[in-house]
Amino acid sequence: MAGKEKIIGIDLGTSNSAASVLEAGRPVIIPSGEGITQYGKAFPSYVAFLPDGSRLVGEPARRQAVSNPEGTFTAFKRKMGTNFKYEAMGKQFSPQELSAILLQKIKADAEAFLGEPVNKAVITVPAYFDDNQRQATKDAGEIAGLEVVRIINEPTAACLSYGLDRAGKEEKILVFDLGGGTLDVTIMEFGGGVFEVKSTSGDTQLGGTDMDNTIVEFLANEFKKQSNGMIDIFTDHTAMQRLREAGERAKIELSTTISSEINLPFLSAGPSGPIHFQYKLTRAKLEELVRPIIERCRHPVEQALKDAKLTPHGISKVILVGGPTRMPMVQKFVEQVVGKHAEHGVDPMECVATGAAIQAGVLAGEVKDILLLDVTPLSLGIETMGRIFTKLIDRNTTIPTKKSQIFSTAADMQTSVEIHVLQGERSMADGNVSLGKFQLIGVPPSPRGVPQIEVTFDIDANGILHVSAKDLGTGKEQKMRITAPNKMDKSDIESKIKDAEKYAEEDKKRREEAELRNDSESLIYATEKTMSDLGDKVHKEQKEKVHAAIKELKEALAGKDSPQLKAKYEHLKKVVQEVGSKIYEGVNKEQEHQHEHDEMGGKGTGGAGGPGSAGANGNSKKSGNGGDTVDANFKVEDDEN
Repeated sequence: MAGKEKIIGIDLGTSNSAASVLEAGRPVIIPSGEGITQYGKAFPSYVAFLPDGSRLVGEPARRQAVSNPEGTFTAFKRKMGTNFKYEAMGKQFSPQELSAILLQKIKADAEAFLGEPVNKAVITVPAYFDDNQRQATKDAGEIAGLEVVRIINEPTAACLSYGLDRAGKEEKILVFDLGGGTLDVTIMEFGGGVFEVKSTSGDTQLGGTDMDNTIVEFLANEFKKQSNGMIDIFTDHTAMQRLREAGERAKIELSTTISSEINLPFLSAGPSGPIHFQYKLTRAKLEELVRPIIERCRHPVEQALKDAKLTPHGISKVILVGGPTRMPMVQKFVEQVVGKHAEHGVDPMECVATGAAIQAGVLAGEVKDILLLDVTPLSLGIETMGRIFTKLIDRNTTIPTKKSQIFSTAADMQTSVEIHVLQGERSMADGNVSLGKFQLIGVPPSPRGVPQIEVTFDIDANGILHVSAKDLGTGKEQKMRITAPNKMDKSDIESKIKDAEKYAEEDKKRREEAELRNDSESLIYATEKTMSDLGDKVHKEQKEKVHAAIKELKEALAGKDSPQLKAKYEHLKKVVQEVGSKIYEGVNKEQEHQHEHDEMGGKGTGGAGGPGSAGANGNSKKSGNGGDTVDANFKVEDDEN
């Protein structure tokens, strides 16, 4: 391959996803294969499974959600790093698998856009994602056939995008990233090409999806009121999906208008027949509904400022990221809390992907003089005696980092030590997220408190944790790359990779079959039209042969035998080509014949009193040699004129 291998940047979002790549040193959004949607060049994070075994991704999946609500999934990013399973068509899918399907689409779109294979990516995650969620994201990339060279926090990526042309200035920036499913508030300081995260806070269960849920619940209750309490559509999946789509559209419209009409005919049916739903949702009503959700954003903003040891006056710029930040109420809320107007000129839907592409460029050597210093969002430690959470690494510590601490046994003659790794901010172990457990065995029997066990936490640049425990007395060591029960082991990942490849191959076959069917129908139409236009110019035998081939192809189209369809398609093409050749042969012979007569006609009018006098009276239909001379007659008529 000429030049360096491209590394793409991916914003794997809860509601929408996007990808970007550096072109001539500038990040460019990779267009979705389906073209621009209401989300711009991004595409909705939807995956759908159909009864015939096929699947849809992105906008096509979203469009059919009403007719297939139980087989359509979105917002599965919220379940990343958990053991939650989605069920469709008799199969179970983990959040990693569904995310991998989105990543497969992005990979295919990128390869089509760049015209070369894409094997490496930088993927963004919410800053407040814990270790389980980050590892799950890497697993999803691996299933999709991508080497995830770096996990980067979404607000950090947005800041990189904003600061690419401003790296010489020294600024303290607050990034308010409210997406479809998560909230991140990050404070960064940059200058001289160094981007340093000072603090981050957030909520992985707070976003635009919560607003949509609130709107849908309100609209469903309104419908119940309009039907005089007779119709409850909360259990009607199709009706609820229609309400969800209408509510989401209204929410988007109300960012630029003060009211939006919701009109859903035949939403349900009652004893007297179909029931329609009509409602005018105003911006004021929307703001009333979502105010409690937006208020939940206040604490993370205040916490981020506190952790960075800053007041709002110390912030020089505010950047808004994520679709919900387009809402006037959200903008006013942030400006009121921070006391500064938000920066404009930053696309909230694209800046995370473009920032990821910049980081990809840094790793690929395409971007120079930029150093990114990120932090771990949550404290990390282990469970100690009394179920206490003992921290080794505090939140907002710059990564990569490494920290060791010495512990001892809790009981006499203890020969093994269990290391329970936790992440969170609660003082008691059971209030935090369990990342995994492992045993250090072979500790010499001793009174409690005598053995010295050194526990080391090592966080890499992706924010992923590696843990080791070493008995300083014996030198025995046990290392662990976190393997909590909800993580996928290597065999699971390899199995899912094979499944993904199989799906990709099946998708390819279905696409090829669909194209063959389209080509066959087009060939039949074109052939029938051509035969009609040519009429008697085609001999009867040839017509019969063509019509027989058309009939065979139509019969193959009605069946499901792809090889048979291919054979009949090629057969009709061959027959049509033969007919075309015959027609051209006839035309060529006619032209040669005509040329010969042209020459003969030329001799007949070559001069006064010459041989052409045979037709001089204008009545003779025969030339001197007895052949038809139509052209000669015309020439004689010209002479008479």
